[in-house]
Amino acid sequence: VKVENKAWKAGSRTIDIELTTLSSTNHIKLSPSDAGFQDRYIVQEIIKEMAKNRPIDTKGKKGYKVLVLNEVDKLSREAQHSLRRTMEKYNAYCRLVLCCNSSSKVTEAIRSRCLNVRINAPTEEQIMKVLEFIGKKEGLQLPYGFAARIAETSNRSLRGAILSLETCRVQQYPFTSNQAIPPMDWEEYVSEIASDVMKEQSPKRLYQVRQKLYELLLNCIPPEIILKRLLYELLKKLDAELKHEVCHWAAYYEHRMRLGQKAIFHLEGTFMFLDVG
Repeated sequence: VKVENKAWKAGSRTIDIELTTLSSTNHIKLSPSDAGFQDRYIVQEIIKEMAKNRPIDTKGKKGYKVLVLNEVDKLSREAQHSLRRTMEKYNAYCRLVLCCNSSSKVTEAIRSRCLNVRINAPTEEQIMKVLEFIGKKEGLQLPYGFAARIAETSNRSLRGAILSLETCRVQQYPFTSNQAIPPMDWEEYVSEIASDVMKEQSPKRLYQVRQKLYELLLNCIPPEIILKRLLYELLKKLDAELKHEVCHWAAYYEHRMRLGQKAIFHLEGTFMFLDVG
């Protein structure tokens, strides 16, 4: 793995963007969405560079490289359109593997040009096996019931289960079967935001909420996850009459979030609706 700060040239422009790439002679793996609104230039330039430096086999024939792009669903619409054109132009020189969490956020033009393979989230039994493997490697005694409770509360997220295990290890060891599993820090923070919104609807409270939302975004919590968790916390506090309306506006702003660059505007939009309501 190498971190390279390279000057990517896009026509008459010169762009300095630092990207983390995992590469070998035959492949390169990266997340172009890390480039932000300049992701379309990265998509174009990397595939062009790969096309120029194709590997040569023992018979002297030029082969092709494999390009693995992570978080394709986080690419801007312009980047996805550029990716579609680049895929067609350099199809003979490279093969692409596109990874995403939500295929609905990938344009139909790209999906129609790919073989779509859906991989399910790990089951609770699979998560437990991973936790037991980690415990064995770290020399930890992990009770079966405790591992089962972590897997159950992880919502089938392997990363979340591992983070919960680390948190529990810091708080108490040896483990016990009935040991409390604390929520993530950011989840507690989001719960505080939901409580603040319900206590008072005013411009002052909206300003305070904005500062907390900025704090979450600065700590690299994806805005879609923040919005989803906020909706979950608000639904526990709202009357049945308002739940449908809040779900509608949360879905509306979640859709608008895909089209813009400033997630804070769309997160605030949901709270402004609550203030008006």
